Amino acid sequence: MKEAWLFAAQRISAMVLAPLVLLHLGVILYAVRGGLSAEEILSRTEGSLFWGAVYGLFVLAAAVHAPIGLRAVLREWGRWRGAGLDIAMALFGLVLLALGLRAAAAVL
Repeated sequence: MKEAWLFAAQRISAMVLAPLVLLHLGVILYAVRGGLSAEEILSRTEGSLFWGAVYGLFVLAAAVHAPIGLRAVLREWGRWRGAGLDIAMALFGLVLLALGLRAAAAVL
């Protein structure tokens, strides 16, 4: 039952991530073509609830998606299984979430 939930969570997070990655890449291309510095980009997004929500959702989806995928790789390529692996991946997801939200907070 747990595997089915993890499968669904990874697929749903991928559906959320796909358009957000495309949006992020579009923003990068726009910024680079316009010759904007990181400081200029952040000054334009400062106080924007829209961009804060976009990058907050991006971080949340990545923090769900990545640990599930890494868990699958470690199970397939190694012999690590059981609660230890699940706990390590949950902690990894929490670290990604904390670091990502800290970075996303710069947008606000």
